[in-house]
Amino acid sequence: MNIIGIAGLALVSAVIAVMLRRYNQEYSIVISITAGVIILVQILANIAPAIRQINSLLAATQLPGEYALILFKTLGICFLAQFAADSCRDAGESALASKVELAGKLAIVVLALPLFEKIASTALALIGG
Repeated sequence: MNIIGIAGLALVSAVIAVMLRRYNQEYSIVISITAGVIILVQILANIAPAIRQINSLLAATQLPGEYALILFKTLGICFLAQFAADSCRDAGESALASKVELAGKLAIVVLALPLFEKIASTALALIGG
């Protein structure tokens, strides 16, 4: 599916969700979340070439593979947290959406701690500490 198909699906789903919101809000939310999941699956299916390109760039720089793993996990956390937060906002739960975003940010910090540790040890080695 290309961007035209994704945009079409999003627009049709939005129109249906708005029309259903007057009569049955639960179905409106289900339509929005289902369309979001379908779009997310399509995006993830088309991201494989970008992942291969990033892997080849990281291999060319001869950085350890754990850096690529941290990068991909971080991107996954960002996408998942944003999708969940947007779905919560669509359901009218903005406070819950904020908590999901906070949890995503904290998960990224925890995931990046080994990277920060390596940077700190390299800096200490350079200054002779």
